[in-house]
Amino acid sequence: MQHSHIVDSATVANLRDLGGIDLPGGSRVRPGLALRSGQLDRLDQAGDPLFDALGVRTVIDLRSGGERAAFPDRVPGGAHLLVADVLADRAGNGVTTALTAALADPATANRTLGRGRAALAVTEDYRAFVTSTAARRAYRQVLTALAHRGGGPVLFHCTAGKDRTGWGAALILLLLGADEETVRTEYLSVDPAVHARYAPLLERFLAGGGDPEIADAILSVRAEYLAASLNTLADHWGDPENYARSGLGLREDTLDSLRSRLVQAA
Repeated sequence: MQHSHIVDSATVANLRDLGGIDLPGGSRVRPGLALRSGQLDRLDQAGDPLFDALGVRTVIDLRSGGERAAFPDRVPGGAHLLVADVLADRAGNGVTTALTAALADPATANRTLGRGRAALAVTEDYRAFVTSTAARRAYRQVLTALAHRGGGPVLFHCTAGKDRTGWGAALILLLLGADEETVRTEYLSVDPAVHARYAPLLERFLAGGGDPEIADAILSVRAEYLAASLNTLADHWGDPENYARSGLGLREDTLDSLRSRLVQAA
């Protein structure tokens, strides 16, 4: 089963390299170029030699303005920061932007997200990742940066590094030719890291009377969430190639460059 390589960073949560994932024909994703993580608000480059060794040249922040203001990225020295707010045109910025806020207020969460509404709200966000104007603009930025010849390693992230980031990773792998099982395995592999990162918040939420179903819906990666994105893409655009061209407005030479940079031949 294929999933991203965990980078044991001391200061960046859920840091992974898509490199090494198997692609058709015996090829693989080239290591060291496509990196994903949670937010970089705790980055300490000097005290984190494993992160420093990655040589990140571009950071793409997929978070909302409120998230960026509350937990600003510490951008690695020499790196260029791109802001690509995936849910900018979602009312209230969607539930995936309110992860910590929802869990910090058990009573409100129970009232507004109980009885299965949390999972439905997350699922709606996953559909919006594919169709909304802001999301399409954001993922176009991610793919364009990764396709840039000589651009160096690109790190894209959201808050926990599981939803907006997870769909970004899925889209990259699909465009490199990975099958859906490989994409799903990679997507689901971050679950333990996310739960470990948010364990203290989860404990406080449950101790305050928070509904465990709400916490699980917000903190977990679920196959049905990814399926909502995949099905939405298929319903509207047919396949990832057509989505990249018609939905994201990427040119053929950009897609060719993406593959030549990120696919390591057998």
